[in-house]
Amino acid sequence: MNISGMVLGLIGGLGLFLYGMTLMSDSLEKAAGAKLRGVLELFTKNRYVGIIVGVVFTAIIQSSSAATVMVVSFVNAGLMTLYQAIGVIYGANIGTTVTSQLVSFNLSQYAPVFIMAGVLMLMIFKNPTVKKAGEVVIGFGILFLGISTMSSSMGALKELPAIQNLFMSLDNRFFALLLGLVITAIVQSSSVTVSIVLLLAQQGLLPLKICFFIILGCNIGACMSAMLASLSGKKNAKRAALIHLLFNIIGSIIMAVILLIGSDWIEALIMHISGGNLGRCVANTHTIFKVFQVIILMPFMSWIVKLTYLIVPGEDNDVEDEYEMKYIGDGDRLSSATAIPQVCSEISHMGEIAIGNLEKALDALLTKDDKAAKEVFEVEKRIDYMNKEITDYLVKANQISLPVGDRKKLGALFHVVSDIERVGDHAENIAEDVEKLIDMKEDINGMAGDEIRRMQEMTVKILHLSMDMFNLEDDSHLQEILDLENAIDAKERELQDLHVKCLTTGECSAQVGMMFSDLASNLERVADHATNIAFSILEEDPEGDKPPKVELA
Repeated sequence: MNISGMVLGLIGGLGLFLYGMTLMSDSLEKAAGAKLRGVLELFTKNRYVGIIVGVVFTAIIQSSSAATVMVVSFVNAGLMTLYQAIGVIYGANIGTTVTSQLVSFNLSQYAPVFIMAGVLMLMIFKNPTVKKAGEVVIGFGILFLGISTMSSSMGALKELPAIQNLFMSLDNRFFALLLGLVITAIVQSSSVTVSIVLLLAQQGLLPLKICFFIILGCNIGACMSAMLASLSGKKNAKRAALIHLLFNIIGSIIMAVILLIGSDWIEALIMHISGGNLGRCVANTHTIFKVFQVIILMPFMSWIVKLTYLIVPGEDNDVEDEYEMKYIGDGDRLSSATAIPQVCSEISHMGEIAIGNLEKALDALLTKDDKAAKEVFEVEKRIDYMNKEITDYLVKANQISLPVGDRKKLGALFHVVSDIERVGDHAENIAEDVEKLIDMKEDINGMAGDEIRRMQEMTVKILHLSMDMFNLEDDSHLQEILDLENAIDAKERELQDLHVKCLTTGECSAQVGMMFSDLASNLERVADHATNIAFSILEEDPEGDKPPKVELA
């Protein structure tokens, strides 16, 4: 084999390896991402349990970058605190070593079997989850096919004296660490870099002592994905990414000092543990270093969290008075596993603002508070802004590969955002009447005012129940919501009758009577939107029928 053939073989093998790993990781996220995410949220209340969860979670999805990006997104969405996140981040650093352990075993000869098995799963089964599992198996096979291709090319390259001299001349430990850092930051996967180092060591092209320092550099370079994901996030998201970075920087410094003092006996120990197999030596080194770092830094978890507050000072802004999103960024760095939880948190936040604005509008109308009415108009501008930003975010989320469960929710979320925006519109309609009442020197008071207050209480209650149902994805309030919706419809008819009575008896002017009628209609339509929000979490029935959507006049 000539040099150009060897180089092409290396490039092709690396391409297959990268594609196989990406396909396997992405398919696992799509097949089980929502369930894994639920496990992650459930079992991270204790930071030490979080370490175990982080190990298992990352070992399954085969990517510490994906796991830490997910954690950063959870922190940004308020679903996880920094003290819960740190345990998962520690565990993710151990879990990522599973890939190099798999690579160190000679499974390349079985690659065609995995690929064929995956293809059959795609062709035979119709279930989306099984199809994604088939993609996982194909990715696993392609990964080892790439390893086989790279290994063959490296085996030929090592016969060239120039190549041998080039690799064996890498005796500068600082340069080795920097090399691992830069390459990993570029490919955004320590598993890929460590696997390549493993293959080079197997072929005798890299001495084990240099591999140690390249691995330390890989650990730091792997933090790039989380750092990038945190850029558009809140301060706590930046702190979560910093925890990952600080863990690896501090841990790598400690390991580097230990290696400088006693690299010979460490090398001898790892060689003994690995039975003299250089590939296994690299894989075991990767795992041992990570486990050692976790053990050493475990007592200092709280200190590391506090250190991130010194580096990123201040509190997260509540952004109540700013046109700024609380949980989602610009959508340019969407994580498939956390895009939907983040946007659901933002939709919930939008719902809270809309409900508060509706209450303020009703209070402003009944008290003729012009200042409060103007505040309603300003908040409505923010709701319109949120509607546009969330809708744009959902469009971008629709263009990426989402977990199967999240993909099913996407269409309903568009409707929920629209319904909340319409609640805001009705609040604005109500606030517009305040100035008219002031100009006419009229009031909505007496019995009419009391009846509107009762209808307001019912409408606000159904909105809160519907948003709770949306947030918790729990239909336990469904019957209460339906009963309330019927009661509000009945109340609206009652108020319309009262309106006619007031007009015929001359108790109110025609203008105030019309305003009263419109107010009752607005509240009834708000209740319809609330019911639609509640129905959004209900899945289609086995025959494919969707839950009924309330028709709005």
